[in-house]
Amino acid sequence: MAITFYSYPKCGTCRKAKKWLEQEEVDFNEIHIVEEPPSKETLKELYEKSGLPLKKFFNTSGMKYRELGLKDKVNTASDDELLELLASDGMLIKRPLTTNGQKVTLGFKEETFEDAWK
Repeated sequence: MAITFYSYPKCGTCRKAKKWLEQEEVDFNEIHIVEEPPSKETLKELYEKSGLPLKKFFNTSGMKYRELGLKDKVNTASDDELLELLASDGMLIKRPLTTNGQKVTLGFKEETFEDAWK
């Protein structure tokens, strides 16, 4: 079963992750996270399956995150508000966001990808 790989082509971390997937011959469908951000419903599902806190889904080093002053808001907003925010702009989502419908990984660490996608 192919995994879904939400990435941003100009992102160095995404390029490293994509290269790893290609080298390991992992079947994946790449989706441009800014042109086609995951819907609020998809994000909710991924969040629930990930077992991670919702604030981990935010690209905290991104300009957009800082521009919107989200540092404090992620601690006080409801999950619904945060999911709405994430779905509104792919640049707010930590990338790459990788899933097979059961497992979810955020960002790229080779060990994590080894465990999840090999």
